[in-house]
Amino acid sequence: MIKERRMSMGMTQNALANILGVRRTTVSMWETGKSNPRAEMLPKLADLLKCTVDDLVRSKEAVSQLKK
Repeated sequence: MIKERRMSMGMTQNALANILGVRRTTVSMWETGKSNPRAEMLPKLADLLKCTVDDLVRSKEAVSQLKK
């Protein structure tokens, strides 16, 4: 979901990373499901992506269910 929202806004991984104060590789790992954003990062990420924290959490839960 992060990748889709970011791309629909015309934002690069680098731009999102800079705004959030993380590395581009961190954003990449979130998008591929290799890691998850820290809890304290979720409100700012949701605000930037114009979604809710619940949307972000539910999308991660859905991805983890598909991997099982």
